[in-house]
Amino acid sequence: MPSVLIADCDHDTLDPERSVLDPAGVDLRLGGGGDADVLVVQYGRVDAALLDAMPSCHAVVRYGVGVDTIDVEAATARGIWVVNVPDYGTEEVADHAVALALALLRGVVFLDRSVRAGTWDDGAAGELRRLSELCLGVVGSGRIGSAVAERAAAHGLRVLGHDERPDAVRPPAEPASLDALLAAADVVSLHAPLIPATRHLIDAAALDCMRPGAYLVNTARGGLVDAAAVLDALERGRLAGVALDVFEHEPPDGAERELASHPRAIVTPHAAWRSRESELALKTEVAREALRVIEGMRPRSPVNEP
Repeated sequence: MPSVLIADCDHDTLDPERSVLDPAGVDLRLGGGGDADVLVVQYGRVDAALLDAMPSCHAVVRYGVGVDTIDVEAATARGIWVVNVPDYGTEEVADHAVALALALLRGVVFLDRSVRAGTWDDGAAGELRRLSELCLGVVGSGRIGSAVAERAAAHGLRVLGHDERPDAVRPPAEPASLDALLAAADVVSLHAPLIPATRHLIDAAALDCMRPGAYLVNTARGGLVDAAAVLDALERGRLAGVALDVFEHEPPDGAERELASHPRAIVTPHAAWRSRESELALKTEVAREALRVIEGMRPRSPVNEP
């Protein structure tokens, strides 16, 4: 009997996965290790040693988009597919990113905090600007970044876009180099993948390129941001505020914990992707990808070519 091993998963139920795999006669196991035809992971790391311990494995499927916890090169060398689910929460993450940007630009959370602290000060968020006079910069113009650009433009914001693929930036975003985007944007929203070249993309040098008083939003990967540098920029007033859904370490600790606790930070617990619809789409598509591999078909969303 073909088998799927879910190495780690914090979901309440596996009923959506079973609804796909049980009718096909696939044995589904949660945890416990051992070999399987397909390995599914959520947060767990997959390295060469783990793959060598699973000689029957033909694919590693991730609950989510990022595959930075998986040694893709080692999997490819062993003839193993690495598969993600890139589109299960596009709408949700785009909506969340724009909601965070608007909360910063309109001072919603800071005004709320001041009222809860016992004051009644309509200037507690500092100077507010008309959205149609402002610019949002989107770093990474894939599915989510493009959806953010559309939503931001609908609110009247000018939108700049940057991507390593020159043809990826499409209207309503205007193409820009990263330096030009950082210099022009009133709020920068991150949607790039986390790869070695983008780790700490937003570091002290990048922050110094941003216009004074700008805002930063990150709903992509925590490793895109150097937390210590962002904290310093907040303390110096270089940044007016940040809104973060992701951190390199979750829950955050050290400098990331200080950043999460800063009075000019809005923080959500890696929840941008979440909705009833997106959770169902994620779980059933992970199972479908596993079944495609078991049945000898090409995955819908491979990230390698073993």
